[in-house]
Amino acid sequence: MKKFILHSLFLVASIGLFTACKSGLKPLASDYIKAEPQPLEYVAGKVPVTINATFPAKWFNKKATVVVKPVLRYEGGEAWGTSYTYQGEKVTGNGQVIPQKTGANVTLKSAFDYVPEMAWSELYLTFDAKIGKKSVALPDLKIGEGVLSTAALFDAASETPSISPDKFQRIIKEAYNADIKFLIQRAELRSSELKKAELSDWKDLVANAEQAPNQSVDVEISAYASPDGAYDLNDRLANQREKNTNKYLAKELKKAKVDVPLNARYTAEDWEGFKELVEKSNIQDKNLILSVLSMYKDSEQREREIKNISSVFSVLADEILPQLRRSRLTANVEIIGKSDEEIKALAASSPKGLTEEELLYAATLVKSNAEKRAIYQKVAQLYPNDFRAYNNIGVFDYADGKISQAEANFKKALSISSNAPEPNLNLGFVALTKGDVASAQQFFGKASGAEGLSNALGLVALANGNYQKAASSFTTASNNAALAQLLSKDYSKAQTTLNAVASPNGTTSYLKAIIAARTNNLNAVVSNLKQAIKLDSSLAKKASTDLEFVKYLTNQEFLSIIR
Repeated sequence: MKKFILHSLFLVASIGLFTACKSGLKPLASDYIKAEPQPLEYVAGKVPVTINATFPAKWFNKKATVVVKPVLRYEGGEAWGTSYTYQGEKVTGNGQVIPQKTGANVTLKSAFDYVPEMAWSELYLTFDAKIGKKSVALPDLKIGEGVLSTAALFDAASETPSISPDKFQRIIKEAYNADIKFLIQRAELRSSELKKAELSDWKDLVANAEQAPNQSVDVEISAYASPDGAYDLNDRLANQREKNTNKYLAKELKKAKVDVPLNARYTAEDWEGFKELVEKSNIQDKNLILSVLSMYKDSEQREREIKNISSVFSVLADEILPQLRRSRLTANVEIIGKSDEEIKALAASSPKGLTEEELLYAATLVKSNAEKRAIYQKVAQLYPNDFRAYNNIGVFDYADGKISQAEANFKKALSISSNAPEPNLNLGFVALTKGDVASAQQFFGKASGAEGLSNALGLVALANGNYQKAASSFTTASNNAALAQLLSKDYSKAQTTLNAVASPNGTTSYLKAIIAARTNNLNAVVSNLKQAIKLDSSLAKKASTDLEFVKYLTNQEFLSIIR
């Protein structure tokens, strides 16, 4: 193919040279043209090129119009770049005027949509020239060859989407409270308080928790005095309230044959409780009261300043302070859930016997993807309004290469919970597999909190050609992370990352071969390419046209691998 192109161009150039000389427009020499980069490189789905050209003095006919357009030719096709029109001083038109006497330097920029065949290609400038109305044939001018396509090894489909986690807790801790109130400046337990249904229910709860085989309980007594009056008096009151309550409760628990830890303490002046009740109230000037609490730390000064707010003190005395003269009883109950073995067994035999969170947790206890998928499908069946089931089924579809099926499940999850971070993240991965970077960025913007978001942002940076940013974004070892490091020319780090990839594939070894080629290690090129082709035979053809290995095209050992 290459010989055919060169032969044809030689004929065109010969004819064009003869015609052009008679017209006054000579073929431009390659010395006047420079295309960058050399070779061309794949960047963000495109092959960009900047061409700096010089029309030398006295070259441009004053009546001439020349349309210059780059073309990238490869086996099976060609891609055309942006046209630029230049004209002589006597031409009326919209092109850039080139003075005949001095000539001019011009810059042409183009970007070709990348296809893999471009790896082995040739870049030409073509000329559509006229003097007046008469066409002038100028030969195409070769100005470069080949596209370095290493960045095209980017593969969003190889990334691991984000699982929506369960909220399973083996031990659930709950605190249950009941209050015994006291009269102002008194510490005696009143019969009316001890007969309250609230206190009776609380004691029953403690007894039941103590007897339940999967629960444990301990009890706390916190006695308080309200923060009005002298501190010494309040301290004695709170202390006596704590002793009286402790003695009463110990007797009640013993009578009920309930043996639980009992801890007691007291607080002389309950300013924290006071602040909490004021914040929840609709008391006039409550913000002024709260500002006093923040400004003054001394108890007596606080009390004086609050009493000075005469408009509200009577309300405080009637509504807030009585609630602080109390002993608070707290039952700390721990509910101990099923063991892993029990959960795993029920998930297999009777999933209805598990709660939603237990069933989701069960998927973390099995090893194979098939078992995990089956459990998530059971969650979807039993709890169809839980977005996590559909998202997590989609994760395994994605891992199996069923991208469309995965997308449908991620969208189903998002239809249930539009702000859920994991399906948003995963739909961003799907968008990247389609080359839709803009949509991926929108999805990732809604994925705050999802595991793997940093890697996702690294993918976006890699897709956009921002290799340094990509290299610093990845947090787990993957082919994509190593590719970003390789393209940033951090070969040592890229090698370390590739060695740490959990499930290496053909691309892993191929990237190792590229690093070896860039660091002039022929033995490593050969061994890694052998392994890459063993895992993925299509990589042999890719290596044969990959400019990363162009210097080895005459090496027999290299050629024996790729044939």
